[in-house]
Amino acid sequence: MIKWLNKNRQTIARLGGSVLAIVLLVILVREESGAALTAAIKRVSIWYFLGALLVMFISRLFVVVRWHILLRSAGIDISLWRTAMITFTGLFANNFLPTTIGGDVVRLAGAMQLGYDRAVCLASMVADRLIGMAGMLVTLPLGLIPVLSLGSSGLQSVAFGALFQKGWNFAKRTLEVFAIWLKKPLALIAALGATFGNMICIFLAIFLLITGMGDHVSYWLIAGLWSLTYFVTLVPISVNGYGVQELSLTFLLSKFGGLSHSESLTIAVLIRLLFIITSLPGAFFLPSILASMNNQQPASND
Repeated sequence: MIKWLNKNRQTIARLGGSVLAIVLLVILVREESGAALTAAIKRVSIWYFLGALLVMFISRLFVVVRWHILLRSAGIDISLWRTAMITFTGLFANNFLPTTIGGDVVRLAGAMQLGYDRAVCLASMVADRLIGMAGMLVTLPLGLIPVLSLGSSGLQSVAFGALFQKGWNFAKRTLEVFAIWLKKPLALIAALGATFGNMICIFLAIFLLITGMGDHVSYWLIAGLWSLTYFVTLVPISVNGYGVQELSLTFLLSKFGGLSHSESLTIAVLIRLLFIITSLPGAFFLPSILASMNNQQPASND
């Protein structure tokens, strides 16, 4: 039992963090009057919600294109359709299979099932993550400026400490992973361009939801606040940021965006809903990939 606990302590800690974050989120919901939350949800125009859904789906296509560029530039002869199939399956796994199987594991299994080189695909997925982080670093100052203007030394030390650690890890992993792509700068630039396309769409989706509620928050402030939320969810204290993302975005929008707690919470929940809905195409491809993972499991344990 002790051996099992030691082996799985990181997973257990993340599950515990997720449960704690979700409990805190439930407490926040209970503290808000049901009438206020219902009113906030009803204020979101259905047309703005559908517009946000469309924009969020386009952002997922940019994620597909980013990984496709990395795979092709690394010598993997894969079609855009197959890249999309594997990517959406990974997105679906992130939302619906968070406790046992990560999206990257599913993506890797899907690529291997189709016969692609495991080492190159694994490196491309790490590069994919790092390029996504690099894009968010560009807009992070837009969120740090209002946060650090509070003048709280404690908040500043936490923020700078976390940023320093993330920056150091980012630099080390970049040097280790990008050996293949450093010789192909055009591919890196194109992948970064796809990242910016993804980011623009996510920020726009949030902007549309807030506008559809009848409120206004600057697009660039939304970009900064979402970037902060993104990096908070990278801290390994929960599974896929469940609860942590919602709590962080609710706090930031209410503190710096001028929204009420009920409005901020509504936006945070709707954004999670959009991510879930736009990952549903992956459900069509998941069974075959899971079957492949089961067949490969004995070999992976050797």
